[in-house]
Amino acid sequence: MTDRFPGLLAASAMGVYLLLLVGTTIAVTDAVETCAAWPACGDGLTLPTTTAGALVVGHRLAAVVVGLLVLTAGVAAWRASPSRRVRVALGVSLVCYPAQAALGAVVATTGGAGFLPAAHLLVGMVIFGGLVAALAWTLEAETGDPTDGPVTDPDALAPPEAPDDPPERPSLPDDPLARFRVVAGAYLRLTKPRLMWLLCLVASAGMALAAGTALAPRTVVLTLLGGVLSIGASGTFNHVLERDVDRRMARTNDRPLATDVVSVRNALAFGGLLTVASLAAFAAVNLLVAVLGLVAIVFYSVIYTLILKPNTVQNTVIGGAAGALPALIGWAAATGEIGLGGVVLATVIFLWTPAHFYNLALAYKDDYARGGFPMMPVVRGETETRKHILWWLGATFVGAGVLATWDALGWVYVLTTVALGAAFLWAVVRLHVDRTESAAFRAFHASNAYLGALLIAVVVDTLAV
Repeated sequence: MTDRFPGLLAASAMGVYLLLLVGTTIAVTDAVETCAAWPACGDGLTLPTTTAGALVVGHRLAAVVVGLLVLTAGVAAWRASPSRRVRVALGVSLVCYPAQAALGAVVATTGGAGFLPAAHLLVGMVIFGGLVAALAWTLEAETGDPTDGPVTDPDALAPPEAPDDPPERPSLPDDPLARFRVVAGAYLRLTKPRLMWLLCLVASAGMALAAGTALAPRTVVLTLLGGVLSIGASGTFNHVLERDVDRRMARTNDRPLATDVVSVRNALAFGGLLTVASLAAFAAVNLLVAVLGLVAIVFYSVIYTLILKPNTVQNTVIGGAAGALPALIGWAAATGEIGLGGVVLATVIFLWTPAHFYNLALAYKDDYARGGFPMMPVVRGETETRKHILWWLGATFVGAGVLATWDALGWVYVLTTVALGAAFLWAVVRLHVDRTESAAFRAFHASNAYLGALLIAVVVDTLAV
């Protein structure tokens, strides 16, 4: 198989994805009504006279180009003779593409009545899914290690034992001001501040999607304040519960509780204070927000940290609910209820989490094994983990595509999602090819950039006047 084949599949998948999101936005904005003929406007051969009409015709021309790209991928597969499942997945996309074009013509000429627009979107998702599946299986065959199998013996994971050379407690400065700075920095670290910006952005996107410009500043301030405090509380309890395991892992053995800079009693008191303050801020918005905030703290601190993380390889997948809850909190803060838009946004975050965190798990595979955590690369192997990253990335793109059907979202969201999504996909493909720690970190940072940009685009589009 040629080295260019995976790149061709990736380009075809992103081309189809671009068509899906552009087509969805055209339908939502009713731009298709300015060119209700096929293949061009007027009598079917007339050039468009408006910007909206030009966009519609441009979308149809792009569909031809992308169709040729998909066809080229099919020819390349026929010549390269990949595995049967790759040929089947690509064959499904090839067969569905003409049907998708025909549905597009019917929607354009009939005004998209009934179930036709939904069928048009569904077939497009099937085409995209077939290309992503073909890409995942191709990369697995070309870059996977046949000896990188699953760990079937739980005893193969290093149990949490006392390290031979535990980290020493750092000496605190004698100067009172310097000592205060060190201790204050330790308490700040307990709150995991690097998680705050992204999770607060999730809540902000939920609020903006629900209320747009009608959002009250007081609601925004109290919701984000409660979010910052709840994240701090969750992080603090996580530090307390994992302090013994943290001493075993290179990336965590300098944490405040692992080195006894902060005592367990003080950390628990600090976490409890943050919890109370968080719930007070949330309750000032409405009771539902306070309930969801408490659920988020308990889920991350207890269910994820104590139950999921040390006991199941699916800890990252199920634990994604913790990162998805701020979307529901944001929506509930703006509306007083849990709406469909908030659920869809939360689903995007949930699907994104494995595609994001599995990269970090790859980079710290040995460290997680020392800690006794059954992370995907530790239990299932690096080859399987890389494939799952691509699966979950494809699912994330589908979820983001569904979100694009919301009337409040427009071209900023579409262009951002496609451009940053392409960068994320490129980083994941390079991860398969390079199979290095630096490639894993590159994909990890690309995932952060993708979600951060997507959420900012949601806020910008919904607040645009």
